[in-house]
Amino acid sequence: MPDQPSASATQSRINDFVLKIGTVNGTGSASANGLLMKALFRMGVPVTGKNLFPSNIQGLPTWYEIRANRDGYMAREGRVDVMVAMNAQTYGKDLAEVTPGGFFIYDSTWPREKTLSRDDVTVLGVPLAKLCNEHFSVARVRILMKNIAYVGVLCALLDIDRAIVKQLLEETFAAKPKLVDSNLEAINLGWDYAQANFTCPLPVRAEAMGDNSKHILIDGNSAAALGCVFAGATVGAWYPITPSTSLMDGFQGYCEKFRKDPDTGENRFCIVQAEDELAAAGMVLGANWVGARAFTPTSGPGISLMSEFIGFAYYAEIPSVFFDVQRVGPSTGMPTRTQQCDVLLCAYASHGDTRHPLLLPADPRECFEFAVAAFDLADRLQTPVFVLSDLDIGMNDWMIPELEWDDRYRPDRGKLVGPKELADMEKFFRYLDRDGDGIAARTLPGQDAKGAYFVRGSGHNRYGGYTEDSAEYQDVVDRLMVKWRTAAGLVPAAKLRPADQPTRVGIIAYGSSDGAVNEALDRLNEEGLGLDYLRIRAFPFGEEVRAFLDSHDTVFVVEQNRDAQLRSLLLVELGASNEQLVPLLHYNGMPIPSRCVEDAVRAHLDEEVAA
Repeated sequence: MPDQPSASATQSRINDFVLKIGTVNGTGSASANGLLMKALFRMGVPVTGKNLFPSNIQGLPTWYEIRANRDGYMAREGRVDVMVAMNAQTYGKDLAEVTPGGFFIYDSTWPREKTLSRDDVTVLGVPLAKLCNEHFSVARVRILMKNIAYVGVLCALLDIDRAIVKQLLEETFAAKPKLVDSNLEAINLGWDYAQANFTCPLPVRAEAMGDNSKHILIDGNSAAALGCVFAGATVGAWYPITPSTSLMDGFQGYCEKFRKDPDTGENRFCIVQAEDELAAAGMVLGANWVGARAFTPTSGPGISLMSEFIGFAYYAEIPSVFFDVQRVGPSTGMPTRTQQCDVLLCAYASHGDTRHPLLLPADPRECFEFAVAAFDLADRLQTPVFVLSDLDIGMNDWMIPELEWDDRYRPDRGKLVGPKELADMEKFFRYLDRDGDGIAARTLPGQDAKGAYFVRGSGHNRYGGYTEDSAEYQDVVDRLMVKWRTAAGLVPAAKLRPADQPTRVGIIAYGSSDGAVNEALDRLNEEGLGLDYLRIRAFPFGEEVRAFLDSHDTVFVVEQNRDAQLRSLLLVELGASNEQLVPLLHYNGMPIPSRCVEDAVRAHLDEEVAA
C-alpha cells in the first residue's frame, strides 16, 4: 500500500512550489538539478534556480533551490515545500527548513525515520544508494547515478514529464548515446520505486501550462558577456575571482565563435589573464586609450585593488568598463554568497574627488542591455563606468524574455576626433570643453602629430600641459563636475511602478532586489496597502528620483547590505531627509526573499498607525 501524505500536506499547490536539494559539492548533482529545472521550463512553468554552493572545490554541503511559480515570480519566497536531502551531515538543518505541510525526501539506504521526525512534515525515504549499487558496478558511476535517480523520484512525485527529461538527456549527450541509456536507467529506478511506494503525484506538483518558447534560461554573467560582444568589445583583461570569472569565460566562448576571421581563422580579439587585478585594470585603460573597447570583470576585492588605476582613468579621462559582480564582504568575506555591498566603493572609487557612473541591472536581460550601454557611456563621457551585478544575478539561472537586438546599432564613440577633423583644426587641446557639457574631445594615438598630448594623472590644465597652478587645476576638476551633471541625463532612467491609488508612501530598490519588491507589493496591494515603487537603474540620479522623493513622506529603501549604501547616496547626493528614508535591509548572503520586504513594510506601517 503506497504511503499517504500527512493530513497537513493535502493542500494542493500546482505550479507554485519551492524544491530544494541538499547535496555534497563535487558529486555531480549540478547536472541532475539542471535537468529538473529545464524540464519544468519546457513544461511551460515559470521557473528560476538558485545555486547555494561553498567556496571550496569539493566536500562541503551545497544546495540548489528551484522555484516554480505560475505567476512568474522569480525571487526567493522564503519557503521550502519539497526538500531532497542527499547529505547526511545536513539532514537536521534540511528538515528544519521545510515549510509545515511540506515533504522531506532522503536516502533511506540507511533508515533514519526515528531521528527525522516532524509532525507537520511528511518524510519519504528512498533507498537511492541501494538501488544504484544493485544496478551499476563502477563506484564513481554509482555516485553520479544516485543523483540522477532522485530526478526520477521527483518526476513521479511532482508529475514532471519524463519524456521531456529524456529529450533533454538526448540533447545533452547527443555525441554519447550510451550515457543517455545509463541516465534513463537511473531515472527509471527512482520513478519505479516512487510509484510503487508512494501516492503519486503529491499535492505539490507540476502541470504543463502556457508556452515558454519566447523565453530563455540564462545567468547574468553569460548575458553580460554576450552584451560585450554586441557592443564591439575586443579586449578583455582580468584576474580570476568568484563570482565574475564565468563572465570572462563566456566572453571568450562567444569571441571564439563570432570574432574569428572566417578566412584565416585568426582571432579578432585579445583576452589576457593578468597577474593581479591592478594589472588587469591597467591593460583595460591602455587598450581603451588606443581605441579598442576593453573591459574587466571582477568583484569587490578586485575593485579595491584597481582603485589606483580607476582614479587615473577618471582624471586622465580614459573610457573604461568595469563589471563588478558583487559578493559578500568585507575582505574575502563569503566569496560564494551574494550582497549589494559595493555601491559606495564604486561610486567614489579611488582617492580624491571622484564620481563614477553606476549601472544597476535587475536581471540577466539588463546585464546584456547595460553591457552595451556601459561601453557607449564610457566612450561618450570618457570616464570609468561600472556595471554592478551580483552573485545572485551573475551565477544563478533566470528565466527572461528572449534577448532582442537592433541591427541598426552603431557604437557611440562620443567626441572622438579623427585625422580629417584634426586637419581642419588650427590647434587641438585635449582637456578643453568647447560645448559646455563638461566633455572635451579626444584623439587616438598615432593619427596626427597635431592630436598628440601627454596622458597624465598629475595636475594638468585644459590644454593638456602639466600644472601646479591652483586656478588651472580647479578649472579642470570643476569641468569634471559639469560632465557629471551631463551624465545624469545619459544613464538609464529609474522606472516607476505607481500604486493603484495616490499615496505618500513609496519604496525604492535596485538590482536583484527588484523581484522580491514586486512580489511583496502585489501581496500588500491585496491587503489595501498600496505603495509607489521606483527602481533605481543608475547613478548619478536623474530628476525623476528627486521628484519621487519630493512627492513622498515615507520612502522604504530596500538593499542587500548592512550599511544602507544607496540610502547614503540619496542623502548625500540629493539632500533627502534622514527621517524620510526608511532602510529595509537584508544582508546574510542569501538572495532577498519577497516575504522579507512584505513583512518589514507591513510592520513599519502598523507601527506608524499605532503611534
